[in-house]
Amino acid sequence: MNRLGKILLAAGVLLVAAAIAGVAQPHLARTATTSGETAITVTGSGTVDAVPDRASFGFGVTTQASTASRALSRNAEQARAIIAALKRAGIGASDIQTTDVSLWPQTRADGTEIVGYTASNSVNVTVQLGRSGVVVDAAVRAGADSVDGPSLDTAAKSSLYARALRQAVADAKTKARAIADASGLTLGAMVKVREGGQPSPAYFGPAAERAGAAPPIEAGTQEIQASVTVTYSAS
Repeated sequence: MNRLGKILLAAGVLLVAAAIAGVAQPHLARTATTSGETAITVTGSGTVDAVPDRASFGFGVTTQASTASRALSRNAEQARAIIAALKRAGIGASDIQTTDVSLWPQTRADGTEIVGYTASNSVNVTVQLGRSGVVVDAAVRAGADSVDGPSLDTAAKSSLYARALRQAVADAKTKARAIADASGLTLGAMVKVREGGQPSPAYFGPAAERAGAAPPIEAGTQEIQASVTVTYSAS
């Protein structure tokens, strides 16, 4: 037998041996597969009512003058007067934040000539809700010519949101159990959970607060909402 014939014979022997090994040990000849477990995925929601206890306002002042420096100087003077009035009304420095300082030219209608300058300054203030009317009145009396707000909030938002999350998880389990019962399955352990969002306050009905001649600020009610998506095993 020539050299080529010997090589072909040896290759044939090896192929037969490999086939026999595959028959004798099937796990070496194919990949084992396992069936996937049944899973139930649901979304749960929770809501907690809260009464806002603090408010945020934006107070602004705008001034005009023939020159840029004079407009800015007058504006700075009035802004300082507003900030001082806010502090006298009981607002701490940490709750007063400058949000805008602007200066721009005023021109004739055809835009060909500058006839003066306008400067503006705005501050944002956070105050206890019971003091909000007094604070608005103080800012306006001190020279504020624009008021934005209120933006109502609660200092306990984090703990309220945690309560809403617990309700959402319980709601998800109730839904998953109902689905399992309707499908003839037994609900297993929670295998995955994903938070569905961040605190989402929504405003509802009035609860009035007044302070003498100051403007009334109504607290109303907020709903702190939370949601989760949960996956349970089932069998």
